[in-house]
Amino acid sequence: ENTDEIRQWMDSVLDKMDHYKAEHHRYVKEAVTLLELALWKAKLDEKEENFAEGGTKKKAKLDAESVRKEKRITCGADTVIKNILPFLQLE
Repeated sequence: ENTDEIRQWMDSVLDKMDHYKAEHHRYVKEAVTLLELALWKAKLDEKEENFAEGGTKKKAKLDAESVRKEKRITCGADTVIKNILPFLQLE
């Protein structure tokens, strides 16, 4: 009887651990998305500051949508996330 109680307790602990691991994964995924968006926004703001300071308009012929897409690719989020993600993941 004591063995069954211990087994039930262990099962409940393992179930809770699985639940919290899944919850942690969801939070990490959300944090990575927010980080990517923040880096993209910073890159867009940087571009606007350059124009405000009299910077050259190299992309003047491109429409705003293509410039936004390009800045999302070149904002460096993939490099930053690759280096931060190991600190956020569970072992």
